[in-house]
Amino acid sequence: MIGSLTYHGFNPNLAIISDAAGQYKVFLHGLCWIHAERSIQKIIGFSDYQNQLLEEIKSDIWKLYNDLKNYRLQPDEIQQNDLEGRFDNLFTRKTRFATLDQALKRIYRNKSELLLVLQRPDIPLHNNLSERDIREYVKRRKISGSTRSEMGKECRDTFTSLKKTCRKLKLSFWQYLQDRIEHQNKLPPLADIMKSQIPQPNG
Repeated sequence: MIGSLTYHGFNPNLAIISDAAGQYKVFLHGLCWIHAERSIQKIIGFSDYQNQLLEEIKSDIWKLYNDLKNYRLQPDEIQQNDLEGRFDNLFTRKTRFATLDQALKRIYRNKSELLLVLQRPDIPLHNNLSERDIREYVKRRKISGSTRSEMGKECRDTFTSLKKTCRKLKLSFWQYLQDRIEHQNKLPPLADIMKSQIPQPNG
Protein backbone atom coordinates (compact mmCIF):
# COMPACT_ATOMS: atom_id res chain seq x y z
CA MET A 1 0.00 0.00 0.00
CA ILE A 2 2.81 2.42 0.90
CA GLY A 3 4.63 1.56 -2.32
CA SER A 4 1.49 2.26 -4.35
CA LEU A 5 0.91 5.58 -2.57
CA THR A 6 4.48 6.61 -3.23
CA TYR A 7 4.35 5.55 -6.89
CA HIS A 8 1.11 7.37 -7.63
CA GLY A 9 2.07 10.42 -5.62
CA PHE A 10 0.80 11.00 -2.09
CA ASN A 11 -0.07 14.05 -0.04
CA PRO A 12 3.12 14.93 1.91
CA ASN A 13 0.87 16.10 4.73
CA LEU A 14 -0.58 12.61 5.16
CA ALA A 15 -0.47 11.63 8.86
CA ILE A 16 -0.50 8.08 10.21
CA ILE A 17 -1.70 7.50 13.80
CA SER A 18 -0.65 4.14 15.24
CA ASP A 19 -0.19 2.17 18.45
CA ALA A 20 3.63 2.35 18.05
CA ALA A 21 3.92 -0.79 15.91
CA GLY A 22 7.08 -0.25 13.85
CA GLN A 23 5.51 -1.05 10.47
CA TYR A 24 3.25 2.00 10.76
CA LYS A 25 6.01 4.50 11.45
CA VAL A 26 5.84 6.05 8.01
CA PHE A 27 5.06 9.47 6.56
CA LEU A 28 4.10 11.97 9.29
CA HIS A 29 3.67 9.69 12.28
CA GLY A 30 1.69 10.26 15.45
CA LEU A 31 0.91 8.00 18.38
CA CYS A 32 -2.45 6.96 19.80
CA TRP A 33 -3.06 8.35 23.29
CA ILE A 34 -5.35 5.45 24.20
CA HIS A 35 -2.57 2.93 23.59
CA ALA A 36 0.05 5.10 25.29
CA GLU A 37 -2.00 5.33 28.49
CA ARG A 38 -2.40 1.54 28.64
CA SER A 39 1.18 1.27 29.90
CA ILE A 40 -0.04 3.09 33.02
CA GLN A 41 -3.21 1.01 33.25
CA LYS A 42 -1.16 -2.19 33.41
CA ILE A 43 0.77 -1.10 36.51
CA ILE A 44 -0.32 -2.66 39.81
CA GLY A 45 0.23 -0.75 43.03
CA PHE A 46 1.30 -2.61 46.18
CA SER A 47 0.40 0.04 48.74
CA ASP A 48 -2.25 2.66 49.32
CA TYR A 49 0.28 5.32 48.38
CA GLN A 50 1.07 3.67 45.04
CA ASN A 51 -2.59 3.07 44.20
CA GLN A 52 -3.48 6.67 45.00
CA LEU A 53 -0.53 7.86 42.95
CA LEU A 54 -1.64 5.77 39.96
CA GLU A 55 -5.13 7.24 40.13
CA GLU A 56 -3.75 10.79 40.29
CA ILE A 57 -1.48 10.21 37.29
CA LYS A 58 -4.28 8.65 35.24
CA SER A 59 -6.58 11.52 36.13
CA ASP A 60 -3.95 14.07 35.07
CA ILE A 61 -3.37 12.21 31.78
CA TRP A 62 -7.05 12.25 30.88
CA LYS A 63 -7.39 15.91 31.84
CA LEU A 64 -4.53 16.71 29.48
CA TYR A 65 -6.09 14.49 26.82
CA ASN A 66 -9.44 16.29 27.09
CA ASP A 67 -7.72 19.67 26.84
CA LEU A 68 -5.91 18.48 23.71
CA LYS A 69 -9.30 17.53 22.27
CA ASN A 70 -10.55 21.05 22.98
CA TYR A 71 -7.38 22.49 21.44
CA ARG A 72 -8.20 20.68 18.19
CA LEU A 73 -11.43 22.67 18.00
CA GLN A 74 -9.90 26.07 18.81
CA PRO A 75 -6.10 26.03 18.55
CA ASP A 76 -4.05 29.01 19.66
CA GLU A 77 -0.36 29.57 20.41
CA ILE A 78 -0.78 30.41 24.12
CA GLN A 79 -2.78 27.25 24.70
CA GLN A 80 -0.20 25.27 22.71
CA ASN A 81 2.65 26.37 24.99
CA ASP A 82 0.59 25.60 28.09
CA LEU A 83 -0.28 22.09 26.90
CA GLU A 84 3.32 21.32 26.02
CA GLY A 85 4.46 22.52 29.46
CA ARG A 86 1.85 20.36 31.18
CA PHE A 87 3.01 17.36 29.15
CA ASP A 88 6.60 17.94 30.29
CA ASN A 89 5.62 18.35 33.94
CA LEU A 90 3.42 15.25 33.91
CA PHE A 91 5.73 12.81 32.17
CA THR A 92 9.00 13.92 33.78
CA ARG A 93 7.50 13.63 37.26
CA LYS A 94 9.47 11.66 39.87
CA THR A 95 7.09 9.66 42.05
CA ARG A 96 9.41 7.31 44.01
CA PHE A 97 7.44 4.46 42.38
CA ALA A 98 10.05 2.97 40.04
CA THR A 99 7.67 1.10 37.71
CA LEU A 100 5.50 4.17 37.25
CA ASP A 101 8.50 6.44 36.72
CA GLN A 102 9.78 4.15 33.98
CA ALA A 103 6.37 4.11 32.24
CA LEU A 104 6.16 7.91 32.39
CA LYS A 105 9.68 8.17 31.00
CA ARG A 106 8.81 5.88 28.06
CA ILE A 107 5.78 8.00 27.23
CA TYR A 108 7.84 11.18 27.45
CA ARG A 109 10.31 9.83 24.88
CA ASN A 110 7.40 9.83 22.41
CA LYS A 111 6.54 13.46 23.08
CA SER A 112 6.79 14.71 19.48
CA GLU A 113 4.48 11.97 18.20
CA LEU A 114 1.94 12.33 21.01
CA LEU A 115 1.86 16.12 20.65
CA LEU A 116 1.73 16.12 16.85
CA VAL A 117 -1.79 17.50 17.26
CA LEU A 118 -0.32 20.83 18.41
CA GLN A 119 1.07 21.37 14.91
CA ARG A 120 -1.70 19.47 13.14
CA PRO A 121 -5.06 20.03 14.89
CA ASP A 122 -6.77 18.22 12.02
CA ILE A 123 -5.43 14.80 13.01
CA PRO A 124 -7.10 12.58 15.64
CA LEU A 125 -5.61 11.77 19.05
CA HIS A 126 -6.26 8.05 18.74
CA ASN A 127 -6.68 5.33 16.13
CA ASN A 128 -9.81 3.75 17.58
CA LEU A 129 -11.82 4.54 14.44
CA SER A 130 -9.37 2.50 12.37
CA GLU A 131 -9.49 -0.34 14.88
CA ARG A 132 -13.28 -0.37 14.70
CA ASP A 133 -13.06 -0.59 10.92
CA ILE A 134 -11.04 -3.81 11.04
CA ARG A 135 -12.96 -5.35 13.97
CA GLU A 136 -15.48 -6.96 11.62
CA TYR A 137 -12.66 -8.68 9.71
CA VAL A 138 -11.19 -9.97 12.97
CA LYS A 139 -14.54 -11.33 14.21
CA ARG A 140 -15.18 -13.15 10.96
CA ARG A 141 -11.66 -14.59 10.98
CA LYS A 142 -12.17 -15.92 14.52
CA ILE A 143 -15.43 -17.59 13.52
CA SER A 144 -14.57 -19.04 10.12
CA GLY A 145 -10.77 -18.90 9.93
CA SER A 146 -10.65 -17.25 6.53
CA THR A 147 -12.12 -17.42 3.06
CA ARG A 148 -11.71 -20.52 0.90
CA SER A 149 -10.33 -18.73 -2.12
CA GLU A 150 -8.59 -15.56 -3.18
CA MET A 151 -11.75 -14.48 -4.99
CA GLY A 152 -13.74 -14.98 -1.78
CA LYS A 153 -11.27 -12.81 0.07
CA GLU A 154 -11.54 -10.06 -2.55
CA CYS A 155 -15.34 -10.18 -2.41
CA ARG A 156 -15.39 -10.04 1.39
CA ASP A 157 -12.93 -7.15 1.53
CA THR A 158 -14.65 -5.21 -1.26
CA PHE A 159 -18.16 -5.44 0.14
CA THR A 160 -17.04 -4.76 3.71
CA SER A 161 -15.17 -1.68 2.53
CA LEU A 162 -18.17 -0.47 0.51
CA LYS A 163 -20.51 -0.97 3.46
CA LYS A 164 -18.31 0.92 5.88
CA THR A 165 -17.71 3.73 3.39
CA CYS A 166 -21.45 4.10 2.85
CA ARG A 167 -22.03 4.29 6.60
CA LYS A 168 -19.41 7.00 7.00
CA LEU A 169 -20.99 8.96 4.15
CA LYS A 170 -24.44 8.43 5.73
CA LEU A 171 -25.70 6.50 2.73
CA SER A 172 -27.85 3.38 2.79
CA PHE A 173 -25.63 0.48 1.73
CA TRP A 174 -28.71 -1.43 0.55
CA GLN A 175 -29.84 1.51 -1.60
CA TYR A 176 -26.33 1.85 -2.98
CA LEU A 177 -26.29 -1.84 -3.99
CA GLN A 178 -29.74 -1.56 -5.60
CA ASP A 179 -28.64 1.53 -7.50
CA ARG A 180 -25.61 -0.25 -8.94
CA ILE A 181 -27.14 -3.70 -9.56
CA GLU A 182 -30.23 -2.24 -11.28
CA HIS A 183 -28.11 0.32 -13.18
CA GLN A 184 -30.19 3.20 -11.86
CA ASN A 185 -27.11 5.41 -11.42
CA LYS A 186 -29.00 7.85 -9.24
CA LEU A 187 -26.18 7.89 -6.70
CA PRO A 188 -22.84 9.40 -7.72
CA PRO A 189 -19.60 7.42 -7.29
CA LEU A 190 -18.54 7.16 -3.64
CA ALA A 191 -15.22 8.82 -4.50
CA ASP A 192 -17.07 11.91 -5.77
CA ILE A 193 -19.17 12.07 -2.60
CA MET A 194 -16.04 11.79 -0.49
CA LYS A 195 -14.34 14.61 -2.43
CA SER A 196 -17.40 16.84 -2.04
CA GLN A 197 -17.19 16.49 1.75
CA ILE A 198 -13.55 17.59 2.00
CA PRO A 199 -13.45 21.09 3.54
CA GLN A 200 -12.24 23.66 1.02
CA PRO A 201 -9.58 26.22 2.03
CA ASN A 202 -10.81 29.78 2.52
CA GLY A 203 -10.05 32.20 -0.27
